[in-house]
Amino acid sequence: MSHSDIMRSVIRLEVHMEYPIVMEQDPEAGGFVISCPVLKGCVSQGETEEEALENIKDAIKTYLESIEDLKRLKKLRTVEVTV
Repeated sequence: MSHSDIMRSVIRLEVHMEYPIVMEQDPEAGGFVISCPVLKGCVSQGETEEEALENIKDAIKTYLESIEDLKRLKKLRTVEVTV
């Protein structure tokens, strides 16, 4: 393992965030449809509420990872806003 690999593993940091979600029963297909309205297009589903919740967590993580990839590729920029 190289020094840079060690540094990357040491610097890795977990951040716990809360995101609003909307969960609705799907009367046609059954199960639940779940979305995160603050993350455009971040939608998932599950046969049970528990499965839908686990699936949206995975979808949110994947969504946020794709945002970081776009930042690294310099295809996405961010701005800081004071509220």
